[in-house]
Amino acid sequence: MSLQDKINQDLKDAMKAKEELKLATLRLIKADIQYELTRTGSSSLNDEQVMGILKSNSKKRKETAEEYRKAKRDDLAQKEEDENQIIISYLPPDLSEEEIRKVASVVIQEFIPVGPQDTGKIMGRVMQELKGKNANGALVSSVVKSMLSK
Repeated sequence: MSLQDKINQDLKDAMKAKEELKLATLRLIKADIQYELTRTGSSSLNDEQVMGILKSNSKKRKETAEEYRKAKRDDLAQKEEDENQIIISYLPPDLSEEEIRKVASVVIQEFIPVGPQDTGKIMGRVMQELKGKNANGALVSSVVKSMLSK
């Protein structure tokens, strides 16, 4: 079962169970998936594309929750965080720093960087290797920079 099919099935289940928050969140995700389908002109998305949509939605929820907290609107921040938890449940767990370090060390050994100017090229190669896995870009960047500074 693809990730898109799982979301559709969970949407139906949320309707039957009358889970309002989950239903609203999944409808927004489904709308984003439909938008992407229309934009690309394809009939379905692969799991990697759906994961990209989910990551984007998760990031938006985190940022919105932070803004609500700054504005002292804890009730709205909590709602955004709850929606984010629903979205995160469809994503694989984040890669650990150790797993990122392994991939980065292989890329660095293949590439043999000359200096700090090669950081961008190495980052691009590492992110390409980690594509499809749930890797935090900021963590990857800090790992690569720390490995290059040694």
